[in-house]
Amino acid sequence: MGESATSSEKSRDRLAEITLDTKSLGRANANAEHEREVAIFDILDGNAFRVDGIDAGPYKLHLSIAEDRLVLTIAAESADAETVEHAIALTPLKRLMKDYFMICESYYEAVRTAPPARIQAIDVSRRALHDEGSVLLRDKLLPKIVIDEDTSRRLFTLVCSLHWKG
Repeated sequence: MGESATSSEKSRDRLAEITLDTKSLGRANANAEHEREVAIFDILDGNAFRVDGIDAGPYKLHLSIAEDRLVLTIAAESADAETVEHAIALTPLKRLMKDYFMICESYYEAVRTAPPARIQAIDVSRRALHDEGSVLLRDKLLPKIVIDEDTSRRLFTLVCSLHWKG
């Protein structure tokens, strides 16, 4: 996130906790819940997350959906921390996620019946869509929220898991 930052400063520019607003997300089956848990675990396992104008990390992130927008409510880990809210339109992401879900279905079907070359070709397309989604998400968050490529990929996975019907 900035080459001049010391390692202790870098460790502050991260997410330490992620919660989901269950009311805005609705019910999910066990598979969807598992995907969400894995996505959160992966993000927390290693991430880079900086909020413009706030230098109080590590951060707690609460995700919700309101009026077709993904709302990120961010606070420092300390109990008395100020919160910042950032919302992004879901419409551009939804189109991409729909394509991503379709290719994932093709991939899972291919794994059961197709030759390895076909599985690999579908997987290349799946990864390309995932990469496109993570770049789009990262761009939508800028300049208020700065995340690295790995965090962007993992956060896109989490956003997808929020919409996955299982």
